[in-house]
Amino acid sequence: MASSARDRLSVIQRHLKCRHGDESKDSPAAQGDGDGGVGHDGNGESTRKGTHKGGVRWETASAKPSPSGPATDPTPDTRAPLPTLPKRRQELLKWNGWGYKDSKFVVSKDKDYFVSFTGNRYKIGNMVLPHFSSWVKETLGVNFDDCTPPQPPPQAQDLPQPNVQQEFLDEVQNLGITHSLDGEDRVFRAHGHTLAEIFTLREGMFPRIPDLVTWPKNHSEVEKLVDLACRHQVALIPFGGGTSVSGALLCPEEESRMIVSLDTSQMCRILWVDKKNLTARIEAGIIGQDLEKQLRVQGYTTGHEPDSYEFSSLGGWVATRASGMKKNIYGNIEDLLIQVKVVTPRGTVERYTAGPRVSAGPDVHHFILGSEGTLGVITEVTMKIRPLPVVQRYGSIVFPDFSSGISCMREVALHRCQPASIRLMDNEQFKFGHALKPPTGLMGLFSDGIKKLYITKVRGFNVNTMCVATLLFEGSELEVSSQEKRLYDIALGNGGIPAGEANGQRGYMLTFVIAYIRDLGFDYGIVAESFETSVPWDRVYTLCHNVKHRIKSECKERRIKHTFVTCRVTQTYDAGACVYFYFAFNYRGLSDPVHVYEEIEGNARNEILACGGSISHHHGIGKVRRQWMSQTFSEPSLGAIRAVKQYFDPENIFANGNLLAGHKVM
Repeated sequence: MASSARDRLSVIQRHLKCRHGDESKDSPAAQGDGDGGVGHDGNGESTRKGTHKGGVRWETASAKPSPSGPATDPTPDTRAPLPTLPKRRQELLKWNGWGYKDSKFVVSKDKDYFVSFTGNRYKIGNMVLPHFSSWVKETLGVNFDDCTPPQPPPQAQDLPQPNVQQEFLDEVQNLGITHSLDGEDRVFRAHGHTLAEIFTLREGMFPRIPDLVTWPKNHSEVEKLVDLACRHQVALIPFGGGTSVSGALLCPEEESRMIVSLDTSQMCRILWVDKKNLTARIEAGIIGQDLEKQLRVQGYTTGHEPDSYEFSSLGGWVATRASGMKKNIYGNIEDLLIQVKVVTPRGTVERYTAGPRVSAGPDVHHFILGSEGTLGVITEVTMKIRPLPVVQRYGSIVFPDFSSGISCMREVALHRCQPASIRLMDNEQFKFGHALKPPTGLMGLFSDGIKKLYITKVRGFNVNTMCVATLLFEGSELEVSSQEKRLYDIALGNGGIPAGEANGQRGYMLTFVIAYIRDLGFDYGIVAESFETSVPWDRVYTLCHNVKHRIKSECKERRIKHTFVTCRVTQTYDAGACVYFYFAFNYRGLSDPVHVYEEIEGNARNEILACGGSISHHHGIGKVRRQWMSQTFSEPSLGAIRAVKQYFDPENIFANGNLLAGHKVM
């Protein structure tokens, strides 16, 4: 049923029933940027930089950040709501797992074991999932009597002691920049969310963690921190939302200098909104849910919704070339980006003009997009915004098999009639989603039985091959109705059957919940991870088939009996699609499950490349995929990446080691 976006909460808040979302009181905005700070040249000499070269603004470190304001009268933001996540994120979020402390899958026992989801932030909250425990036992061989809880939070004496450069710390204190040597703060920023990182937190500790955490509150304080790091030879690792799944936040063990985690979370204001040009200037530390909440008050949205939307930051999206679930309408982050401001050891980099398109040589934005914290700190972004959609509707389509679903997706992309989101799940993921259904009641059971009878008996679909596509439509009533008709006509031509709005709505909601399942799996001997790729259309089906077959073969060779391998097609383009894989196995009896998993995923990645897929569609490289960079770019291309790093950061201040290994200070 159509509804007005102005009369209800945003699309996401319909699923994320966060009680704290709109209760935060306004707080005074961060103070304006002050003078101070210097740049740093290749010889380590302090310099001032204030020239314009090739359309790029090289600001002096003492200059106040004054982004190119719009010609029209923008709406300035002089007071910003408190961020949803506190500075001490461990007070609200799990220190050794995904998401909110009060939201998790738990196992309980009555006559038999059953699984439920706690909290009320999500629609699945406080519900028993009657089918999930049996699915887990049958698919992954879980014994609910065999539980391995994680270790308790480490004590201060159990953590690597901070390696403090006292002169640097003294100057940070003198500048009044918020900072912490607390062990909990340091550990929280020592990792992202790869399987290896979370397993390490549950079982042991990282050999190297940040020595200090800082919270600059604006661009000027970032400039000062970078200048101090250059003068005192301190390594910096930018930290946004902490949702990385590429090992990007891990501290290199070989780094002998003091390592400082530069947490951008306090840079969370919308500086202005230009309602005529539909752009906004935003500080890069803001997380997705806060950005949308603040824009929604004024009737706008970015439309950028990655799966990690609740916790990931705007700066992180730019640094990893992120993609969102609704990119079909709003675009990926590179499509939304107008300007970006970055503090590097060479000075502050920003393209001077804010035109919708600029032909002025190579685009400096493409040095920053995907740079993964290796060049500097992203502090401000100007990006496109759109009015909130008037109508939003969900839908779903059942196909007899995965091949039919891919054919439909290809035809939809060919005619460029994609809705905001269209995602195709294979049969394994279809069954997995069904296992997560809450109780439906008598009428629900009756309705489900009728649907199943029609699909399997009347239409002849096989429950062991059928798959489902979930849909989200946004726009005007006319646009959505037209899209629905055209898309469902294409689906019917490919053997699909419309399956209703409820399935589409559930599928969209589960996107945010599925990440919580891995933490439950760890407790019962299951390791799980996701990885993704992009691939041309003519190879989508082959890649999906071959990669799943390769994973199953690798598991069989290692005598792993219980596995779960599934995929979905999540984003579509003219020339191809993004494919997302989930892989889990029961590791009981294995001495080093993380190493086994990494071996299997590595071979799966080799299979992806052999089938014409990419190294990554949106997760990025970090450290875990560096080894495949030479199969992605030619040596001169890699040389250009090294040269950019060498110019912007000759002393390797931003020493997280992402993208390319072995950067040498010259």
